[in-house]
Amino acid sequence: MSLVLASGSPRRLDLLRQIGIAPSAIDAPHIDEAALPRELPGSYAKRIAMEKLNAVTPRHAESYVLAADTVVALGRRILPKAEDAATARKCLELLSGRRHKVIGGIAIAAPSGKCALRVVRTDVIFKRLDDVEVDRYIASGEWHGKAGGYAVQGLAAAFIPHIAGSYSNIVGLSLSDTHAMLTGLGFQV
Repeated sequence: MSLVLASGSPRRLDLLRQIGIAPSAIDAPHIDEAALPRELPGSYAKRIAMEKLNAVTPRHAESYVLAADTVVALGRRILPKAEDAATARKCLELLSGRRHKVIGGIAIAAPSGKCALRVVRTDVIFKRLDDVEVDRYIASGEWHGKAGGYAVQGLAAAFIPHIAGSYSNIVGLSLSDTHAMLTGLGFQV
């Protein structure tokens, strides 16, 4: 059985390998990931995961296709992927001392045409960050390309005293949910 990962994320690939799944191909979709006006974080994660799936599935009709999206949400606000230090700093300042949600959208298509879609929510609490901690984290560059401007699997782990839910969801893909969805669609893990 072949599985195509519809994502260019090295973190998602590493996560799948962690549970013994080696995709036969990686086909990163190129879609517009802009949020719609007043779109809620959960709806956004679900929509983007499905759009990624729909963009890639026609090219791999004989394979299982897995697409995902990860959103860091502060209330109804979707935090951006940090592409520059100013954005990362703003995200960290917003998250400092607060609870937020990491919302993962997972969409899987089977060769039979059946699809599965799930939204996974993980609660995360950040400790209050001082200027020195923020400056050091910004200097590390670890935030680059990360939703919400941080990577839980790296230096930012020191900022997080509490997580409720799937840790791997914060990294980029809830492994327990993905495994359940794949096996539910008949994929032999």
